[in-house]
Amino acid sequence: MSQAHIVVIGNQKGGSGKSTTAMHLIVSLLNRGYSVGSVDLDDPQATLSRYLENRRNFMGSADMILSMPEHHTLARSIYDNRALAHGDELARLDSCIQSLAATNDFIVIDTPGSDSHLSQVGHSYADTLVTPMNDSFIDLDLLAKVDPETHEVIRPSGYAEMVWEQKKARAIRDGGQVDWIVMRNRLSTIGSRNTRAMEEVLGALSKRIGFRIAPGFGERVVFRELFLKGLTLLDLRNSESGIRMNMSHVAARQEVRALLTTIGLDQPSNYPVMAEGSGTHPL
Repeated sequence: MSQAHIVVIGNQKGGSGKSTTAMHLIVSLLNRGYSVGSVDLDDPQATLSRYLENRRNFMGSADMILSMPEHHTLARSIYDNRALAHGDELARLDSCIQSLAATNDFIVIDTPGSDSHLSQVGHSYADTLVTPMNDSFIDLDLLAKVDPETHEVIRPSGYAEMVWEQKKARAIRDGGQVDWIVMRNRLSTIGSRNTRAMEEVLGALSKRIGFRIAPGFGERVVFRELFLKGLTLLDLRNSESGIRMNMSHVAARQEVRALLTTIGLDQPSNYPVMAEGSGTHPL
């Protein structure tokens, strides 16, 4: 396999902004001159695939050219037998990644908002794992159980344990390591007790189970508008987009740039490989 850098967007909860994040990472990398392959494992919802289809349709209707990745959609296995299904999914995903890695600098994998074998295997291929998470204790429950009174972390939750297992699977397969980034989405522009408490809990949890924290995207209507045209905030410089820029859009683009800086897309050869504490078992 070539040295394509694999970015997995993962979270077992729907509505966290995975496909929006994946699309903005893809377009950002393409705009920087990198070749990008993308894989949608979110069958049957396939939001990223529909996002790219909308982009292709918009280019045709607007008679303009926008950057596009080499895209594949992988469905779950049709086999009823559990062992056969798991083997089939692993073989097809590995073949897809091998093919994309031979011709692309980056591969971005979007995973479903639920637990599945295909999603778990996808996580094991990550060089960088980005977990978008709404900035609330409801979504934090995906990562850890927290004492309701003291906000002390009681224990990691199922998703964190799954990531730990896939980190081990990655190390066994090829000796690679995973840089895990938790991305705080829908951050409030006004400070609150909830925001401060989330910051403290995530800070403590990051050291315990090994992830970095990145600023995410605010709650903005523009993301829903952009999906219908297959566009990202990075495309709004084109007057043909039909969307007039305003101050909210400018602020949202700054959020995208802040995320990219935290992940390290400007220096792909110098990716951090593990956060502090990532060698410690989450239990």
